[in-house]
Amino acid sequence: MTGLWYREVFRDQLSLGVRVERTLHASESAFQRIEIVETPFFGKMLVLDGIFMTSEADEHYYHEMIVHPALCTAPRIARVLIIGGGDGGTAREVLRHPDVERCTMVEIDRAVVEACKAHLPEIGREAWDDPRLELRFEDGIEFVKRAPAGSFDVVILDGSDPVGPAEGLFDRSFYEGVKRVLGDGGVFALQSESPTVYEKVFYEIQATLRGVFGASHPYFGSVTLYGSGMWTWTMTGADPSQLRPERAAAVAERCRYWSPEIHRAAFAQPAEIARQLQALASS
Repeated sequence: MTGLWYREVFRDQLSLGVRVERTLHASESAFQRIEIVETPFFGKMLVLDGIFMTSEADEHYYHEMIVHPALCTAPRIARVLIIGGGDGGTAREVLRHPDVERCTMVEIDRAVVEACKAHLPEIGREAWDDPRLELRFEDGIEFVKRAPAGSFDVVILDGSDPVGPAEGLFDRSFYEGVKRVLGDGGVFALQSESPTVYEKVFYEIQATLRGVFGASHPYFGSVTLYGSGMWTWTMTGADPSQLRPERAAAVAERCRYWSPEIHRAAFAQPAEIARQLQALASS
């Protein structure tokens, strides 16, 4: 693809178009179509099954926000599990924490990692060579089923939208498995979709998390590439207001978006969403 517009369509009602200068990679894996394209606005961009995943220009908004709220509040962060995250950005941010001793990344599609290493090395950067990273190519659902109870301090679900290979990562049985591998004091963080474009999915995630973990703490920001205005992540298992200052200080200077101030602001809930979440709690 060259000199054309690539469009992602949301629910057949909304689209985001990006002008493409050239295609760097296009392949079909056993799980999905993988494309990496070069654009004048976003730089290089990863697209899976026609869905915009990440780009050089704005990946930090997403990766810093999925990682640092959890790792800067969790009681322990020595053992971190990432489900998904084939571009390497989440692993990069996790491994910036010196208290992390082992980061296990379970990605179902080896072809995504290989394509990103070859054409998007700016995202994973030093993470791929960090000796603390254990990279496994297998189904994250099956991995969680087999993992010993209490074997991780933090689990981060960096999955795509709940369709295709990621569909099973958003149901109650998977969350129950995450709770088991975390044990007492463990923290779970995940991307939880747009509350405007994917409103039903957002509230279903909150309801399911609350049913399994007893609480959910959604937080809000924006990722330009996702074209929805507002994006959310959610964590559970720790009080998000209790930042651990030594951990925050260890990573904040190298962050492009996340900071202790952004962290505190992100957990403020828009009024209508707060009312809907209160109704969930009362039901």
